[in-house]
Formats: sequence, structure tokens, C-alpha cells
Amino acid sequence: MAGKKRRIFSKQFKEDAVRLVKESGESLAAVARNIGVGEQSLRNWVQQAEIDSGRGSAQAPTTSERAEIRELRRKLRDVERERDFLKKAAAFFAKETESTK
Repeated sequence: MAGKKRRIFSKQFKEDAVRLVKESGESLAAVARNIGVGEQSLRNWVQQAEIDSGRGSAQAPTTSERAEIRELRRKLRDVERERDFLKKAAAFFAKETESTK
């Protein structure tokens, strides 16, 4: 049984949704229902917008910092794969040179 496909929302859509929450006077739940998104998703967008504007928690990463962290983790994973491959290759060639002696 396949799960639900994740919907991807544009940056502009998220910004508009956050603006609607802040300016409409409606509850977050009502706005979420009206625009057809999950309440928790909308809550996360509002919190992230506050962090990005400098009004949120000082310890939470901004959107650009999150993107940088994601990119650095991807690079680290690639480098670790390369390192593991080179370790295996070095062990293989060391074994080959010992067996030919």
C-alpha cells in the first residue's frame, strides 16, 4: 500500500500563507483549512518565517543555514564514500603485492 505523495509548495505560496496568518486575524487552523494545507505545516512555516526575520529562537537555524547544513552533509557523505572506497582499494592492492612476493 503506497503512502500519500508529499506535496511541494513554492516559497511564494509559503510566504503568502504566513502573511495570511499574520494579517487576516483568523486562527492558524482556519487559515490552514482555507488554503488546503496541514495545520502543522503552516505552523512550521510561520515559525521558520519568525526565525528568518530574527524574531525567533537564536539557536534555531535560518532557512539559508538549513540549506547550507544540508549541502555540507551531502558533501560529507560523498567524501566518506570516497574515503571508504580508497581504503578498500589500498587494502586490495596491499594484499595483491604481498601475494606476488
